[in-house]
Amino acid sequence: MPPTQPYHHGDLRQAVLTAAVAVLNESGPAQLSLRDLARRAGVSHAAPAHHFGDKAGLLTAVAAQGYQLLADALTAAQQRHADFLEVGVAYVRFAVDHRAHFEVMFRPDLYRPDDPEVATARQRAADALYGGVRSVAATGRGPDIPLAGVAAWSLVHGFATLWLNHALPTTLGDDPETATRAVAAILFHTT
Repeated sequence: MPPTQPYHHGDLRQAVLTAAVAVLNESGPAQLSLRDLARRAGVSHAAPAHHFGDKAGLLTAVAAQGYQLLADALTAAQQRHADFLEVGVAYVRFAVDHRAHFEVMFRPDLYRPDDPEVATARQRAADALYGGVRSVAATGRGPDIPLAGVAAWSLVHGFATLWLNHALPTTLGDDPETATRAVAAILFHTT
């Protein structure tokens, strides 16, 4: 009988991250376990621990990946539209499309917020969000950049959270981008 080939998964780290995001979307962080993720990914129960250490390490990787994805989305919106409002729309779209990441990213009690990869990715996302504020401030119409950045972030983050929790009036419709534009336009006086 010929010897069997050792199992080779390929990019195991990414496979476990993908499985983690699926579990987070299904049932949230409380139900996440490294042993279950190993089973889902078809690897030994020790494999996820080898890559992430523990649950907090895994959620740290999810948060870092989420901040990178958010930064990519915000940067692309700024480059495509050069419009601060569209950066806010991209933020809400990210939250809707990447709910698991979004919910972990803003729960630093779940992961290691001082992790260098998280810190770098979070700063990149903040720079992308605040970049839109800087462009408005450069026109002379905008207020103080840090204060305006917090105001803009509060608006889109709060709106995204309310949207995800189905807490908004149904009169806003079922398209988060259209609803975000309508609500944010009131703040930006672009109606």
